[in-house]
Amino acid sequence: MDGRDWGTFLLPYEQAVEELKVKFKTMRSELKKREEYAPIEFVTGRVKKLSSILDKAKRLNVSMDQLETGIEDIAGIRIMCQFAEDIRRVAEYIRNRKDLKVLYEKDYITNYKDSGYRSFHMIVEYPVQTALEQKMVLAEIQIRTLAMNFWATIEHSLNYKYRDSLPEDMRERLKKAAEAAFVLDNEMSSIRQEILDAQKSFEDDSSLVAQALNSIHQLYFYHLVNEAIDAQRRFNELWEAKDLASMKELVDEVKSLLKAARRAERPDEV
Repeated sequence: MDGRDWGTFLLPYEQAVEELKVKFKTMRSELKKREEYAPIEFVTGRVKKLSSILDKAKRLNVSMDQLETGIEDIAGIRIMCQFAEDIRRVAEYIRNRKDLKVLYEKDYITNYKDSGYRSFHMIVEYPVQTALEQKMVLAEIQIRTLAMNFWATIEHSLNYKYRDSLPEDMRERLKKAAEAAFVLDNEMSSIRQEILDAQKSFEDDSSLVAQALNSIHQLYFYHLVNEAIDAQRRFNELWEAKDLASMKELVDEVKSLLKAARRAERPDEV
């Protein structure tokens, strides 16, 4: 091993991971606002541990002075999707971005590995602005479903335990588990619309409850104490009865009270 400062060497990769995580999380939020559904469930990222970098360099016969180009996944991002069909959609969004360059892709979903591993990989070049210069950093983006990720996490742990020499019976059991995960993804896709409708209904109900409680709290700000106490009592009854239609009416009534109170407070603006 050479005498380089490894902490300094990894800094651009750490910066790349943090920036990419923020960008993909922002993309998720924007898509959700635009389309009421985001193909991205959540995003994680990591910088490869130094021991893993050195192990991979030895395995691939990459010299120490070629690590930046020879090891493509020192910076790694994982994007999880609910449904398998979302993976292609997310990949297309990434291809169209102007703040990174896709160098090549590895489709382990269509062409899954013998072990059963499924995922979609994109190797990208990402510009990092360090304190001294702009540096181009390679990063690997993995896009997979929750089921694929669960399987891959378990397989990675077992490979680490057995030092990539899994017993044959363990390999077979992992292959069967991978097939089960694949079947699960297909089943979830077959009822995709029902799942999305249920999730939207839950989010709408949660939003309505939050609106009601926030509006009732604002009544106190305008010294409408009796109205606030009455509204809270009605909210409790409606919540107990799960009567969300009547709760919507309550929210509208409370908002009308607040609107009148604001007009009374600023009559010159009416």
